[in-house]
Amino acid sequence: MHRRTTFRIARHTVELMLLALLLTACYGSGDESAQDKVINTVSTVDANGFKTYKHSMDGTPTTLDPVQAATVYSNTTILNIFDTLYSYKYLKRPYEIKPNLATAMPEVSDDGLTYTIHIKPGVYFHDDPSFPEGKGREVTADDFVYSIKRHFDPKSRSQGAWLWSGKIVGLDEWKKAGSDYSQEIEGLKALDRYTIQIKLKKPYPQLIYSLAMGFSSIVPKEAVAHYGKEFGIHPVGSGPFILKSFDTSRAILDKNPNFRQEPLDIYAEGYDEAKHGFTGIKALHGKSPPFVDRIIINYIHETAARWNSFTKGNEIQYTSVPKEQQNSVLASIDPLTLQPWIEKNFHHLFGMEAGFVYSGFNMDDPTFGYTGDLNKDAMNKALRCAIRKAFNWDQRNKAFYFGLGTVFPGVITPAVPEYDPDMSKESITLDIEGAKKLLADAGWNVDNLPTLEYHTSGGITYRQFFEQFRGFLKKIGYPVDKVKFVPYPTFGEFNKALKNRETPYFSLGWGLDYPDAENTLQLFYGPNESPGSNNFNYKNPAFDALFEKARIMQPGPERTAAYRKLNQMVVDDCVVISGLSRNRIYLWHKNVIMLPDREILGGFFMRYVDVK
Repeated sequence: MHRRTTFRIARHTVELMLLALLLTACYGSGDESAQDKVINTVSTVDANGFKTYKHSMDGTPTTLDPVQAATVYSNTTILNIFDTLYSYKYLKRPYEIKPNLATAMPEVSDDGLTYTIHIKPGVYFHDDPSFPEGKGREVTADDFVYSIKRHFDPKSRSQGAWLWSGKIVGLDEWKKAGSDYSQEIEGLKALDRYTIQIKLKKPYPQLIYSLAMGFSSIVPKEAVAHYGKEFGIHPVGSGPFILKSFDTSRAILDKNPNFRQEPLDIYAEGYDEAKHGFTGIKALHGKSPPFVDRIIINYIHETAARWNSFTKGNEIQYTSVPKEQQNSVLASIDPLTLQPWIEKNFHHLFGMEAGFVYSGFNMDDPTFGYTGDLNKDAMNKALRCAIRKAFNWDQRNKAFYFGLGTVFPGVITPAVPEYDPDMSKESITLDIEGAKKLLADAGWNVDNLPTLEYHTSGGITYRQFFEQFRGFLKKIGYPVDKVKFVPYPTFGEFNKALKNRETPYFSLGWGLDYPDAENTLQLFYGPNESPGSNNFNYKNPAFDALFEKARIMQPGPERTAAYRKLNQMVVDDCVVISGLSRNRIYLWHKNVIMLPDREILGGFFMRYVDVK
């Protein structure tokens, strides 16, 4: 999920920049003067031994309240302030879940409907003025119950209720009855101070994953009551770090001096000397995190500014590689190798993201979606399919993703086991003539084609995306004056418009919340419509019925077949233009000991960061 600030730039400048990107196809030796360049990194440990790690992200969270933690930017910060019952092993790939605040994995009844979870005693919320005498009290099972209830209190405007809606006994009914926190819920109880019981209406194999997400962070009711609507900028949790300050440019988190002592077992976390030896993580074995005294998360929207800050050596210590630096960073694509000066100065990591980028239509908007008129709905479907046929994924990949992205049909990404490498590639194949025929056969022409509003975050990169997309449509006869750029100053404002169903056509990225295809298929489940995760507001009774059946199945061939059928339904209805999984390249300074991770809501890794 992306956020950018808006910049006013002349149209011809944008087009020249885009042309330069499109023509960039060779990866030579880069800037010769850079080959022997040495970045003089400055120690981030002061004379008193105070350690600071300076992270960077390409977008800004609008809130740090877990009930609205719908972006990777929010979650990266939230998962270091709050506790969740479960998390993921630091180094294990494929991802493997582990206890965090819970003492062990859940005890599950034979029918799969009752989960019993014990939490660690002696864990305390951060000291804060919201508590008597400013001293944080012990975290209890009641706090978890309260935190989940908040998602079903309309006043919270939750963006995470979809995880548990229709699944926990009595929870939806509690909401309908008025969300009275004094009322007990049959399926969500604290059996005693340290024991949680969850009763499900039907099996929900993904429950354990939901309890590792930022949405399930445990919050104290005292702080919510004390700060009210400002809790999102004054978050209080029990995690490894305490928020010192937060604004649109950065968040500063200081080490929680009362965080529980839990020595790091790197081998239990998945350490492999061949894969991880270069990181220096081995030296942390047996020590208790967090290892740094302060984390500064810098929100730097523009790639040039982020890159310049990173290569100065004394500012940010981590970044992903911006596309503008591809020649100076990459020595070759196949095989993927880096320039010598990059190898010399930085640690690096590259691999496919656990997520994808896509564009889609708001089916609630009659411009491209549902109208209730069968003939017009058929015309709109033909229009959506024609636009998809005009989309040139090869050009998008080369211009914006180094040519390294993996393009795939549908919405089941290559990162999950249910991905089908043999699925038809028709939906990602450029077909200009086919698009023109679809439009003509459906009765569309230059006069009656509707205005297409392209809604997105503002900024140079997103303007470039738009200009390229408008070029795609021009080739099928779509009038350029009918394709309009509608930018928003921040991702938060763009996301608000999405949730208010104000975006007829939009582009997004989705990072998987957990390693299961259900997590992307639920983006099209009718009951998850906006303000939930179904920003498409797609409503297909056949899809919903099969989804409800498939999501309660245990992993296996039958569930995989059902998932793939659901994937095909979305493709057949032309509701989404998808998709591409990016191969990200991460760089960090050699005086930082870590293995960074942005995937599967990857903020957990920061508790294990150390600096020299």
